[in-house]
Amino acid sequence: MAPSRVAIVTGAARGIGAAIAKRLAQDGFAVGVLDLVEDNCKDTVAAIQGAGGKALALGADVSNAEQVTAAVGKAADELGPPTVLVNNAGILRDNLIFKMTEDDWDLVLNVHLRGAFLMTREVQKYQTEQGFGRIVNLSSTSALGNRGQVNYSAAKAGMQGFTKTLAIELGKFGITANAIAPGFIETDMTAATAARMNVDFEQFKEGAAAAIPVRRVGQPEDVAAVASFLASEESGFVSGQVIYVAGGPQD
Repeated sequence: MAPSRVAIVTGAARGIGAAIAKRLAQDGFAVGVLDLVEDNCKDTVAAIQGAGGKALALGADVSNAEQVTAAVGKAADELGPPTVLVNNAGILRDNLIFKMTEDDWDLVLNVHLRGAFLMTREVQKYQTEQGFGRIVNLSSTSALGNRGQVNYSAAKAGMQGFTKTLAIELGKFGITANAIAPGFIETDMTAATAARMNVDFEQFKEGAAAAIPVRRVGQPEDVAAVASFLASEESGFVSGQVIYVAGGPQD
């Protein structure tokens, strides 16, 4: 029996998560569009449904175990057993270490790492039963270190170790786990970073593009294209990898 074609994408109300959700819907997956507030998912869901796809809005704080269990259960009941999970949910609380608060640290680590752990623990049960699964975790070039992001960098580096261990533990069940590490992607989040730095966003993008070998900044669709491959059946011999989607090599 062919595995269920159901995906859950976290942080899918906008930006990279929305682009991945739309792309997976194009690929024929029914998509659970998950974000902190269910209502915020309506644009992504409407775009998928408008293109003839199937989507369900899900509201959950991914760092809350009870909410995660409820959201994944709802997706399984209404769409079918989830076999693809994209852990994309994330937040920024940037600051230099001497200004960073405990809350800045805890919030970022909880959403990225605890969130990915809780979502994966819940979804892998369905993947194991189906004998097929694809886990795609969003890391970042910031995992290599980035000024003002000691919390975010630690979380994104942690996501890579998390991914590699999942690949080792779950491979025998037909489940792969890979990470995508985007570089500069044009999103609301990068626009907010420019605003925090009091830099015009267009100038911010121009400066970033000048340092990227392909001479442009990335788009959410660039990340979605890689996620599409990693979620596919034909990617089955690729596992435990970190793929940098950054327009050039990374150190």
